[in-house]
Amino acid sequence: MESAILAKCSCAMTGPSAAATSSSSSDHQRPLLNHYPCSISSSIGTSTFTIADRGSHRRTFLTLRCSTTSSSDKDKGNGIDALQVPSPRPEKGSVVGADDLMKLFNDAQQNMLYLSKQRVTAMENLDKVEREKTLLLARVAQLEAENEASSAGCEVLQKKLKSIEDELQMQVQGGDWAVGDKVSKKKMDPASLWSELNLTIDSLVLKGKIDVGQATLLRGLVLNRDARAAEVFSTLRSIGDNELIGGLLALLDPNRRHSLHIVHICTEMAPLTELGTLGNFVTCLSRALRRKGNLVEVILPKYASMDLSCVCNPIQLEANFRSYFDGTWHNNKIWTGILYGVAITLIDPSHSKKFFSRQHVYDYEDDFERFTYFSRAALDYIIKAAKRPDILHIHNWQTAAVAPLFWDNFASQGLGQTRILFTCHDLSSQYLHEPHKLALCGLNPGQLHRIDRLQDNSEPRLVNLVKGGIVYSNKVTTVSPTYAHDLLTKELGQGLESTFQIHKNKFVGILNGLDESKWDPQKDRYLPCTYGIEDFSGKRKCKEELLKRLGFSSLNLSIPLVGCIAADLSDSELNILEDILNLKSSQQAQFVFAGGSKNPRIQTLLETIEPSQKDMKSQLVTNYDEALIHLVVAASDILICLTFSEPTYQTPLIAMKYGTIPVARSVYGLSGCVIDAEDQSSRMSERTGYTFVSQKVLDVTAALSRALDKMEKDPVGWKYLIANGMRTNFSWDTGCVESYLEAYRSIQAL
Repeated sequence: MESAILAKCSCAMTGPSAAATSSSSSDHQRPLLNHYPCSISSSIGTSTFTIADRGSHRRTFLTLRCSTTSSSDKDKGNGIDALQVPSPRPEKGSVVGADDLMKLFNDAQQNMLYLSKQRVTAMENLDKVEREKTLLLARVAQLEAENEASSAGCEVLQKKLKSIEDELQMQVQGGDWAVGDKVSKKKMDPASLWSELNLTIDSLVLKGKIDVGQATLLRGLVLNRDARAAEVFSTLRSIGDNELIGGLLALLDPNRRHSLHIVHICTEMAPLTELGTLGNFVTCLSRALRRKGNLVEVILPKYASMDLSCVCNPIQLEANFRSYFDGTWHNNKIWTGILYGVAITLIDPSHSKKFFSRQHVYDYEDDFERFTYFSRAALDYIIKAAKRPDILHIHNWQTAAVAPLFWDNFASQGLGQTRILFTCHDLSSQYLHEPHKLALCGLNPGQLHRIDRLQDNSEPRLVNLVKGGIVYSNKVTTVSPTYAHDLLTKELGQGLESTFQIHKNKFVGILNGLDESKWDPQKDRYLPCTYGIEDFSGKRKCKEELLKRLGFSSLNLSIPLVGCIAADLSDSELNILEDILNLKSSQQAQFVFAGGSKNPRIQTLLETIEPSQKDMKSQLVTNYDEALIHLVVAASDILICLTFSEPTYQTPLIAMKYGTIPVARSVYGLSGCVIDAEDQSSRMSERTGYTFVSQKVLDVTAALSRALDKMEKDPVGWKYLIANGMRTNFSWDTGCVESYLEAYRSIQAL
């Protein structure tokens, strides 16, 4: 049956006539919608079709004739169910057949399918790229957030960004962790990390540790591949649920403070250069700050003795920069790289005196010139590279000159919002010099050689760089509350107690965290057998191994073993060590003293003690041996912490981590990190060791005797002390890094 269909068309077909030819092969390989911008509507019931051209106002009326079809005919392909390449525009009033109309529908459908297929392919490719590079893009975006793209430093920054991208790409492909002095790489599938995080969220909900609303928000972070969530999860999942929950929920805080740009200017960073506690401090704090989402950089001198094998993509930049010293401007070479995800910059002076191209790091007659040169060069580099850090963090006397230099010469050069934090790691090392030497780096001796500025309190004719750092910094920290208390006293203030008293409102002590990548009995590569609080059997095996290795006459593991790490003792502390060795015969215990030191002066003093102290009941090891130090800590039942002047107070923390009871110094009014086992003002669960107050040998031996009595007469209580210490969390990611962030933010508004 045929019926006439009246079609009203307003159509102005565009494009070349050849495009409408159904035999053209190219027309079937590309979208045609742009060539024929028509909208088509139909109403089969009224037998009316309208073709309206959106690109023209002309109207053309067409009369179309077609045959109605049954459903069976349509199933055979005879119905109007597809749009083909449009036929050439019909003349006005002409009759269009059903074949032409069907071809028009078929072509339109092909075009839509083609576009849909292309869209699906594009979305699949985009999703694949996002999965593979989410962490990389997020971290690079963080590093690029700072306005470092000045024309003067463009080449420097491009080189640094390239090295950062290479390092971050490697981190996307695998995690990294420290093993000794090297950086090891561990393969890790980024997709599996998100799956593990999602399952962990499920577990936390089921345990009742987070509610449904929190879980929903955290899953949103997973869906968005939030780089901060990945960083927190990777870092804290092995520590415990509470720490992980705290880190993840902090990301959901709408009032969460913005990230900071922190630049450390220092002379050590482990494992590049590590002679004392400074290098490890800089590395651990920088990594913890970065894990909190902050941008962290470290600027160091490039020493000739540096081993750059642990640095990812170390490169020497083609661009140099000039810095002022001794009346002229000197060229400096720049090296950059990434260490543990932290950007490092090494300054290599092209100076005739070869300031850092020497065998050792410290103890040269011109150290004042060497490190004031570096302090000035670091600030010149920051200006040259157009950096605008929130915080400059300086350390010890070697970079204390940065503080007066900054305020007198650099704050007005676009650094008006930058603030200075100075950390005093150990005031036993101060550097005094004639005032006129300040002029070498561009400081004014006449203005600074005053009692309220850099003039030394004890030697008025000299200037004291540490005092200058205290006076000119916005905040001053030291590395434990105990040490902060000591520095306010005349006995231990090293001549600067009056300066600390004047500036006490900006002075705070923050207990260092413990580097758990290096000190962890469950993962310690130096131990013959690892162990933890759940399985303590490995500690007995470590004790047996140490006794055999050192040749003790008795291998009876029930006899208490008292250890002491005496690697960095002062002269007075070495004298106390000798007194303890003389008194050991009255103690029912065996003694081992790992006295080897990297410091040649201390090593010489230890060797003078050794010949008279060796017997079958004690051993004094004078050769520095990193593996032996770890074994002594693990094998000992008690560890005497003799370093009274050790500011960082790390030895007691290490002892507790290894299930060894510390005998350590405390001060009045401050409990420090060790709570005495007989302290009635504390809870039983808080007590972790034995303490003494004075530096007298009788007080030390009295505390040791109390510990030995407890071990012999109260084995159950002894086990509680061990468990309390091993459960205590001293990681950098807890209170330590938060305290430094609080210190940074407290001076931003000044």
